[in-house]
Amino acid sequence: MKKIPKQEYTTEFKEPAVKRVKDGQTAGAVAKDLGLIEQTLRNWAKAEKRQAS
Repeated sequence: MKKIPKQEYTTEFKEPAVKRVKDGQTAGAVAKDLGLIEQTLRNWAKAEKRQAS
């Protein structure tokens, strides 16, 4: 079986996505809109929250 290569996203892509979640949109809706896995977006938001602390 072939391994799927890991997708990498730029900071310029991640920041607006996380901001949309912080502004009240659901992670599921934003992820679907951007073609992401919801858990990936949740991980980005969690990491951003830790950095802000």
